[in-house]
Amino acid sequence: MALSSNDIKSAAERLHQAEKSHTQIRQLSQEFPAITIADAYAIQTAWIEIKCAEGRVVKGHKIGLTSKAMQSALNIDEPDSGVLLDDMFFADGGLVPTERFIATRVEAELAFIMGKRLEGPNCTLFDVLNATEFVVPALEILDTRIQRVDPETNATRKIFDTIADNAANAGIVLGGRPLRPLDADLRWIGALCYRNGQLEETGLAAGVLNHPATAVAWLANKIAPLGLALEPGQVVLAGSFIRPIETRKGDTIQADYGPYGTVSCYFA
Repeated sequence: MALSSNDIKSAAERLHQAEKSHTQIRQLSQEFPAITIADAYAIQTAWIEIKCAEGRVVKGHKIGLTSKAMQSALNIDEPDSGVLLDDMFFADGGLVPTERFIATRVEAELAFIMGKRLEGPNCTLFDVLNATEFVVPALEILDTRIQRVDPETNATRKIFDTIADNAANAGIVLGGRPLRPLDADLRWIGALCYRNGQLEETGLAAGVLNHPATAVAWLANKIAPLGLALEPGQVVLAGSFIRPIETRKGDTIQADYGPYGTVSCYFA
């Protein structure tokens, strides 16, 4: 790791303040050119610890950057992950308060509700399917507490910035019809995603590492060296299979998953 413990703690505190004040901070990759992936996850962990000390509760995980296109754009060869907290969950069809966020975008994905403990290493897609109780359609609400483009250099955010920023996660809406993981070929579950009634994006869950359960296996293996596992009842967002849809106050987002129902929210 290239950053000191003081650097990591300070970056986490600044991210926390940025979220509360709705004021983005400068890219950490600009401030710390030697930052590593390990540093970025250390900052994320320190930030989650701050939130938990304030009373938040860990409810699961999110996986991001699961598509080949996104990985190529960021010059990486694996996904990233973040932590879901209790105050990030919004009701299907409910209101999302825009004043809580800075610059929201929405993605469509599948959420895995764990029924059994799942731990790596050597976790496979089959282990995931065996450990999952339900799979449900979901919307992920993204936000960024770090500037997307640096005003001085015009540099765009790097993977380190996204990871430190809790993988850009801000909220989650679970909806649709829960299904058992073997009751459908998850690769072929697709979504039509509308903003204010206009079709914006479409996609298939196979866009997530060829099978969304593969992403969940990746996460279980990734967190195993930290002594962590996916616990019963936790929610795991497997990764988006559409491009993010920009949203603003007054927008209604709906994702139609066909036979698996719909999930929607309104940005109030």
